Amino acid sequence: MAEPHFPKPHIHFVTGRLAAPALETIVGQVARSANFDFSIDVLPITVAALMTPAWIAKRINVPPAATSVMIPGYCGENLQPLTDATQVPVRVGPKDLRALADAFGQVDESRNEYGQHDIEIIAEINQAPRLELAEIVDLAQQLHADGADVIDVGCNPGETWDEVGACVRALRVSGRRVSIDSLNPREIAPAVAAGAELVLSVNSSNRDAAADWGCEVVAIPDDPQTLAGLHETIEHLDKNNVRFRLDPVLEPIGFGFAASLGRYLEVRRQYPQAEMMMGIGNLTELTDCDSAGVNAMLIGFCQETQIRSILTTQVINWARTSVRECDLARRLMFYSVKNQLPPKHVEPDLVQLRDPKLYELGAQELERLGNAIRDHNFRIFAEAGKIHALSDHLHIHDEDPFLLFERLLAARGDRIDSSHAFYLGYEMAKAATALTLGKQYRQDEALDWGYLTVEEDNHRLGSRITRDTEETSEN
Repeated sequence: MAEPHFPKPHIHFVTGRLAAPALETIVGQVARSANFDFSIDVLPITVAALMTPAWIAKRINVPPAATSVMIPGYCGENLQPLTDATQVPVRVGPKDLRALADAFGQVDESRNEYGQHDIEIIAEINQAPRLELAEIVDLAQQLHADGADVIDVGCNPGETWDEVGACVRALRVSGRRVSIDSLNPREIAPAVAAGAELVLSVNSSNRDAAADWGCEVVAIPDDPQTLAGLHETIEHLDKNNVRFRLDPVLEPIGFGFAASLGRYLEVRRQYPQAEMMMGIGNLTELTDCDSAGVNAMLIGFCQETQIRSILTTQVINWARTSVRECDLARRLMFYSVKNQLPPKHVEPDLVQLRDPKLYELGAQELERLGNAIRDHNFRIFAEAGKIHALSDHLHIHDEDPFLLFERLLAARGDRIDSSHAFYLGYEMAKAATALTLGKQYRQDEALDWGYLTVEEDNHRLGSRITRDTEETSEN
């Protein structure tokens, strides 16, 4: 019996005159690899990004074989008029034509479960006794919003904070789970009485009091380098029915970092079923390095070794978003370990300094665009180490945005007023930053800084057309 034959999908692409040649080339390549038929509708407008679904609906010519329509990425507002006009599904493509191939990649069904995690984030409010109570509550709210599960009240060694109970009660009233970071029983007792559920930390100096607290504790060694006292503390806590998790203590780089990682592995080997915690601030706070990558690597280590809680701080400026980074990283590492896949091309929000992939038009296409543009608007590109400015029959480029702007003034100075100069300067500054760091530059869009990205209003494309006169004005 012959296998049934299913016709290939037929995608009808919509574009403007300027992008049509590049779209034809890219779609031809993608269609062969993704196995679909296609047609291209070049509408009477130069810049495809200025189209709206309602405008497209009045001009589109969909062939009978089409099974769907794909429109440019900037045109995704209210697709209903276009869907009603075409009677086929309408998809919004990528904003950058060069990313079209990625839009037809295979969908990984395991991503449907992405976002799960099993590592608890304990976020410390450092030197809490130095802060006002309202400030502590506000900080806790922000830490919780960033992903913290437990708020740790950090006390000062060698002191006794008389207001610790009031602090914990205020945090509990605000809905927060709370831990207390102190070795001082005179601070710990009122904290747990007020609702703290976890004590950081317990060793031989205070373990005798732990049975009276009625909550879980973190057991640490008396001497982290030798683990001295840890086993005795574990035995004592176990004998007195005190719940605990273990923290062999992570050391800073230069002070036994590698050996301390080995101790986590050793403790895991000796106590395979025990809950464990890692305090990661000794790396993020004490290393001249942006914290996102450090947090991701340490949480990857925790995920593999089943360390189910981490303690983080965000005091120094380069680590001030550590909680958010840890929240993203724990989801990424859970997905990676569970599915036995590298943590790659999964969590774009943790890639901040450089972009995962750069798309370039190339010198030939830039030259073609310069010759094809008929209007007076400037298009800015950043490719091959240079900033490129294109307008009607104009293509100039330079590594230095100041020199480029001087050449623009010489060539088209009569078209550049003060507001336009400000706009071009702003865009060129972004383009120069993108070239410096290896980031994708797209005119009128914010550079992608991962979860730190602040979206921009699209000033050039903000006045989208809704008038029928656009067809004649662009001809």
